[in-house]
Amino acid sequence: MKHIIRRYTDLTRANHWFVAGFFICAGLSGLAIFHPALFFFSNLFGGGQWTRILHPFFGLLMVVGFALLFIQFWHENLWKPIDTQWVKKAPELIIKGDEDAMPPVGKYNAGQKGVFWLFTICLLLLLVTGFMFWRPWFVDYFPITLRRIAVLVHSLSAIALILGVITHVYAAIWVKGSVHAMMRGTVTYNWARKHHLLWYREIVAEESAAERRMKG
Repeated sequence: MKHIIRRYTDLTRANHWFVAGFFICAGLSGLAIFHPALFFFSNLFGGGQWTRILHPFFGLLMVVGFALLFIQFWHENLWKPIDTQWVKKAPELIIKGDEDAMPPVGKYNAGQKGVFWLFTICLLLLLVTGFMFWRPWFVDYFPITLRRIAVLVHSLSAIALILGVITHVYAAIWVKGSVHAMMRGTVTYNWARKHHLLWYREIVAEESAAERRMKG
């Protein structure tokens, strides 16, 4: 039996890092626009004018990249009864670090699913509201009151997205092997069995069925 499991394809990993790269660009350029104290970030993009011009395009490319990931993974992030049980047990994992007390999960646990849907909602709000005050292309199609509301929703969504990404990165570092999975695309059988037991069983069952077909 092989000792590694393919968790992500090369295309998926490239797509993930594409989104991550444009998140950084969109985030830093957005912060430069958001508050004068953070305007120094504009130096990374050629100054204030270029920052204002490039920011919407960074955001749009980030959303397009995530949309491709969404199409690929939304069905694996649907909420299931086992996820509710995982959430109820989550304090033991967070406070005590007792992963053995957690119920078995599939390819993604409830925390990962929550982050996935947070990203989806935030990016959708950022996309819609961003168009509403994107100068000079679309801003004149919306009344000023609606644009002001859009700016507020856009800012709050960006903050929520940044906090979600911080949580995502922290969890990936905390669970050893997760970063490797996104860098190399593979995990060990032991890692899969420990962290995603139901997914591990699915993979093993599929491989056993494939071996039987080859022998038959």
